[in-house]
Amino acid sequence: MNVLKVSRLTIVAFVMPCLLIYFGMVFVPILVSLYSGLLDWNGISAATFVGLDNFKRLFFNDPVFWPSVRRTLMFAVFSMGEIPIALFIAILLRRYVRKPNFLVSSYFMPVILSVVIVGQLWKTIYNPASMGGMLNQMLMMIGLDSWARPWLTEPAVAMYSLYFVALWQYLGYHTLIQFTGISNVPTEIYEAARLDGAEGFKADRYITLPMIIPIFKISIVLAFIGSLQAFDMVMVMTGGGPAHATDVISTHMYNMSFLSMKYGYGSSIAAFLVVVCLAATLIINFIFNSLEKRFS
Repeated sequence: MNVLKVSRLTIVAFVMPCLLIYFGMVFVPILVSLYSGLLDWNGISAATFVGLDNFKRLFFNDPVFWPSVRRTLMFAVFSMGEIPIALFIAILLRRYVRKPNFLVSSYFMPVILSVVIVGQLWKTIYNPASMGGMLNQMLMMIGLDSWARPWLTEPAVAMYSLYFVALWQYLGYHTLIQFTGISNVPTEIYEAARLDGAEGFKADRYITLPMIIPIFKISIVLAFIGSLQAFDMVMVMTGGGPAHATDVISTHMYNMSFLSMKYGYGSSIAAFLVVVCLAATLIINFIFNSLEKRFS
């Protein structure tokens, strides 16, 4: 085999432009946001350096912040909870459906739709029965009138209504990822296991799950980090209301930065979100790297 020998200088010359663009598009904005979090600034007039005052106020004097963090983490947990369901659906499709591509594509359809369209659709479904809300009308038709409620304006249930919409929209996305991972497992392994008496869900436990750990990790990371950054669905359906009952970290950051004109304070919230996303990614990678070593 002929090996193409290239000098290190040539490698650097080809890699450096892309690396600089990546650094400028990703790390520079993060650093700017971290610095802006140290300022008292409305985004227009002159800024005043206040050090860690924004972070002290964020952690100790902001009544909206910690509840929004709790809701965001719950959003992430609910999103990760749908991945085992997606895996189960993918296993059933792979095992019992002869030509599953149509069903997989059908499950993926909600992901293609704009979040604005999905949000407006579900706002209509969640409307009170007097406004044509399909969910409340169906509950009344089957005699469950006591279950009918204003789903998006009642603080106790509004956030859970948003969780369900997010799960509905992205279930097909994770199903497609898991289905692709399962499809790449060699069939010869299952045939050999069948000779030893391992088939069905027993084969899934000892063959499928260990072999798709890297794919499972991708879904977990995408679901968790995507939920931490949840913004558009909340803004379309509730705008963070009622009375901040559905505010998450991103919506609180938006409200502080662009509605209250506290750009420095909003940047401190953004810096906190970046740190949480980075820490979550490292923890998830550490856990799944340990699992891969265990089952390799």
